[in-house]
Amino acid sequence: MAKSQKLKVLVPRAEIRRKVREIARRITRDFRGEHVHLVGVLKGACVFLSDLIREIDLEVSVDFMAVASYGRERNSSGQVKLIKDLDSSIEGMNVILVEDILDTGLTLDYLRRILEERRPKTLRIAALLDKPSRRIVPDIRGDYVGISIPNQFVVGYGLDFGERYRNLKDICALVPEPELNEHGHPKHTP
Repeated sequence: MAKSQKLKVLVPRAEIRRKVREIARRITRDFRGEHVHLVGVLKGACVFLSDLIREIDLEVSVDFMAVASYGRERNSSGQVKLIKDLDSSIEGMNVILVEDILDTGLTLDYLRRILEERRPKTLRIAALLDKPSRRIVPDIRGDYVGISIPNQFVVGYGLDFGERYRNLKDICALVPEPELNEHGHPKHTP
């Protein structure tokens, strides 16, 4: 039987809104008077990207890529594969790769290499969340990062666990409930 999940608010919606606005202001300042092309990483970054784009005071275009590395597990498989590519060329454009969370760095390293081969004018990374304690690829860093979080599995605001919880307005830590014995008491594990 699957364990039930308990949610604990880690980043409340007011803080998320504040950080999205801060990131948008920095992007607007850094690219003043230029066009930026946001590339959202599906599916997790869709909520962050939709809020971010409305706060950027520049000419903006959008495209999406999708990769798979987690499936229905809490840990990345370590294998990243592209399942949806860009719809158009990014050559000569100011590209910002928009991700929900910068975790191991494997996904962003993979996408960064693919995008750099396509010769954008600039390539930057925006991530709402950063989990530096899990970084495997040390040279992956976000240019625009909202919130550094501890090594907890998080859901909400686009992030999911087995396609659940994406619609939560807050970012929550997913905490497994203890298994109970036949008397309703927590089981003791050796």
